[in-house]
Amino acid sequence: MACQNVCKLCNHLAISTAVEFTGGNLVITLPQATYQNGEKVCIVIAQTIPAETTITAPVVIQIGEGTVQYPLTTRCCAPVTACGVRTRTRYATRVVTSAAGANFRLMGNPACTPDYSLESIDGTAPAAPAGD
Repeated sequence: MACQNVCKLCNHLAISTAVEFTGGNLVITLPQATYQNGEKVCIVIAQTIPAETTITAPVVIQIGEGTVQYPLTTRCCAPVTACGVRTRTRYATRVVTSAAGANFRLMGNPACTPDYSLESIDGTAPAAPAGD
């Protein structure tokens, strides 16, 4: 089958208008719209992720000029961090709302991300790695 030269974009496609690292979060701004509970939204991160972004920064979604930031979570409700997203990539999400707020929940898995979980805890701060 040959590639079509003209394709209609999905009504649920939201291409980011800005991406910035601020307040310790990676903020992805989506176009101003009303996103309904249960609605599928395919988010495309169109801008470059700022170089100063830390890999453990939580990813949050901002809508237009709004001031509320909604977390991007995995399908298991864990926060997605900056190391789990890539620029020029589409992420299928579902809008989940409650009386306390809302989030954008991934329908699949984020990009391969390292696990920074501690192996154990004993009530003291983790020791700094030894220098060379």
